[in-house]
Amino acid sequence: MDFYRSILKQTDVSLMLAKHVFFSKLRQPNANIVLSPLSIQKVLGMIAAGSKGRSLDQLLSFLKFNSIEELNYVSSRVITDVFADGSPYGGPRLSIAHGVWIDKTLSFKPSFKQIMDNVYKAGCSSVDFLHKVVVILGSI
Repeated sequence: MDFYRSILKQTDVSLMLAKHVFFSKLRQPNANIVLSPLSIQKVLGMIAAGSKGRSLDQLLSFLKFNSIEELNYVSSRVITDVFADGSPYGGPRLSIAHGVWIDKTLSFKPSFKQIMDNVYKAGCSSVDFLHKVVVILGSI
């Protein structure tokens, strides 16, 4: 697997997403747009990690990956490299807020939780969606 070729494919996906959003907003000339293609790709990757069958195949095709292993490898490298605590060369410190929440009556499949922890660096939490409201504040 060529990591740099995968990054070029992800750039194509990002540009396609941005083009779609920007052209759809042309009908509303005074509208503001905030778009994070990387965040969208990470969320789709996290969804792919919990998918199988046709859904997984469609996500991999959209994201231009041949396998879930390739997607997980590239996602892990990007998250590790891009979202590090600043570079030794004075680069920016970037953060992303993401996680997975399920109802407390359910449990995470251990393999999925492992991918969220190790590949996406995403927290997994069981919460009471029906009765308890929890507000989570953090910095981005």
